[in-house]
Amino acid sequence: MSEVKKPPFSGADAGWTRFVTARPRLTLLLALLVTALAVVAGGGVADRLGSGGWEDPGAQSTYATRALEREFPDSEPNLLLLVDSAAGTGGVDDPAVAAEAERLTAALAAERGVVGVGSYWHAQLPTLRSEDGRQALVVSRVQGDEKTATATLERLAPRFEGEHGPVRVSLGGPAAVQREVTRTIQEDLLRAELIALPITLVLLVLVFGSAVAALLPLGVGIVAILGTNAVLRGLTEVTDVSVFAQNLTTALGLGLAVDYALFIVRRFREELAAGHDPVAAVGVTLRTAGRTVLFSALTVAVSLSAMLFFPMYFLRSFAYAGVAVVLLAAAAALILLPAALVLLGNRVNALDLRRLWRRGRTEAAATEPAETGKGWRWTAALVMRRAPVFAVATTVGLLLLGLPFIGVKFGTVDDRQLPQDASSHMVQEQIRDGFPNSPGGGLTVLAEGAPGPESLMAYRDRLAALPGVIRVDGPIASKTEGRYSSFSVSVEGEAVGETARDLVDDVRAVDADFKTSVTGQAAVLVDAQQAIAGALPAAAALVVLATLLLVFLLTGSLLIPLQAVLLNALSLTAMFGAVVWVFQEGNLSGLLSFTATGDIETTLPVLMFCIAFGLSMDYGVFLISRIKEEYDRTGDHESAVRTGLARTGGLITAAAVILAVVMVAIGTSRVTNTKMLGLGIALAVLMDAMVVRSLLVPAVMKLTGRATWWAPAPLRRLHERFGLSEGESEPRTPEPDRIPVGAGT
Repeated sequence: MSEVKKPPFSGADAGWTRFVTARPRLTLLLALLVTALAVVAGGGVADRLGSGGWEDPGAQSTYATRALEREFPDSEPNLLLLVDSAAGTGGVDDPAVAAEAERLTAALAAERGVVGVGSYWHAQLPTLRSEDGRQALVVSRVQGDEKTATATLERLAPRFEGEHGPVRVSLGGPAAVQREVTRTIQEDLLRAELIALPITLVLLVLVFGSAVAALLPLGVGIVAILGTNAVLRGLTEVTDVSVFAQNLTTALGLGLAVDYALFIVRRFREELAAGHDPVAAVGVTLRTAGRTVLFSALTVAVSLSAMLFFPMYFLRSFAYAGVAVVLLAAAAALILLPAALVLLGNRVNALDLRRLWRRGRTEAAATEPAETGKGWRWTAALVMRRAPVFAVATTVGLLLLGLPFIGVKFGTVDDRQLPQDASSHMVQEQIRDGFPNSPGGGLTVLAEGAPGPESLMAYRDRLAALPGVIRVDGPIASKTEGRYSSFSVSVEGEAVGETARDLVDDVRAVDADFKTSVTGQAAVLVDAQQAIAGALPAAAALVVLATLLLVFLLTGSLLIPLQAVLLNALSLTAMFGAVVWVFQEGNLSGLLSFTATGDIETTLPVLMFCIAFGLSMDYGVFLISRIKEEYDRTGDHESAVRTGLARTGGLITAAAVILAVVMVAIGTSRVTNTKMLGLGIALAVLMDAMVVRSLLVPAVMKLTGRATWWAPAPLRRLHERFGLSEGESEPRTPEPDRIPVGAGT
């Protein structure tokens, strides 16, 4: 019987080990209680989430929109009833059709929370009648914020949708689109979880071998997801939170739980195999892999927190959800998982389901099947032998994949986010194609003060003289003692086309004797782009500087943090190129079932950068920390790179594949933005793990040599005082490199 080895613990190491291992049953019982409370606290969170948040709340367009909603509810309809006359009638002007439409209009006007109701049959406006005369519109405004409007529509939809004698009614407009987006995302999220969980479990069994070990990451993920839902439910009491954030909660909760648990359980099993008892093995694991998990969580959290710099609550919601789920996943991995491992001990390897196809292997190989890393050691050695070739080839390849992003065009969200068979999408499509000038297009100008008629008419003439303006309607006076007036500016091209966006600044520059504010879809888009451009430098600086600092504290090197930032950014090029090539240009739109709009929603690249950069740092920290550990132990730079990749390459790849599976499950969503987010992040994760970490990092580290670890004396002293790094409890004899004959010299 081999002697059980117990490494010497001291200081914080001993204290933390005692904290998580002293009463493991009590720790897990308290965790179960807290999780149960989180289930209760997070109940109903989906019903309190919003489906908007793309506009800048402090922008001129937002101010004008709110004032127009208050003072001119008729001019800002957000609910449209598309009335379709039945076959055999004389169209919308048929007396029976008109009578039923007027009844529906009166019924809608009598509903609580609905104002500004009008219709083609009352106003006889040609813009409210389709060109073929078979369809016409009832327009109205549902009062309240997004959640209130959605609740109102849930009450109204059963009463108005469907057949009504000689007409058929369908709901459209922004409020109906928002309601359907929210409902679709909730349904898709449930389906994504049902897809991702069983596949993740199967992959974990393949990675760990043991069914017991495979269940541990799922437990960590469930705790993180339920805890984050409780956090989001609390945040909805004080701020707006986007429904899209739930997708990130599920994806990161499962993905990072797998990452962290893989790293910790693998190290724990390795220490058990080395002869340590469970408590001692947990101590070594926390001092090594545990510190890596802590640094990884901090880097991911910093990347996601950068979205707090942006005023749109859509982006801020991802920061709330992302930071919460990352920290909760790390806490569960560093507290609950070690407690479970102490109780399990060697039983962590129980229920080995791979024995069916592994009968010929030795018992030792069965215990640690995926941790020898011979293939990864061979790969690292081969890459380092041909370092210039691999460095240039991978860099050029990644840059070429990113070239389509040069042609990116930014737009805004509309009904085309929904699948083609979605009711509100079909309604809006019919309005765009069949009506001469659909409601909601163009720009609207709010005039404030008490200007005279001559001043208002002169201003209207100046607006009409602008290039790209078809006509100007108004002024229309409000009922508030003539304090507000509004103008509707019809523009050439699409509502958010280039002409409309250019006109926003032109209209705002027109001289007036009174205060003016401009809104409309193009104005909202222009203001959102300006808000993002204004906040982007600070957000990028936070991500870069925090990454540089954290990686320096982990490694003590001046060069490795710079490499980490540059290589992480390079790993994202394929994602951004694919987003434009697929979702903007419409390639694969039939296969992926979405409607290409010719542009990308403005906030999506920012969101995808923050998430993908953080996840890339996650894998980067795992690899670099193990290389640093080996370098500290042996002082041999090249051997450290080879051993580091050998011991983490399989784990990083397995974690990336599992996270990609989760993101692809999210990418099965019928909402285009969610589909783009899921599939784009999945591609970025796979490219980072399989190309950047496996090929580019060892090639670059070979080229930089021992200079990789250099730092000036003041920084070395800073790292010695404040830095943290992994440390092996027992030295290991470096393994020789073996490259098959004929692989190259």
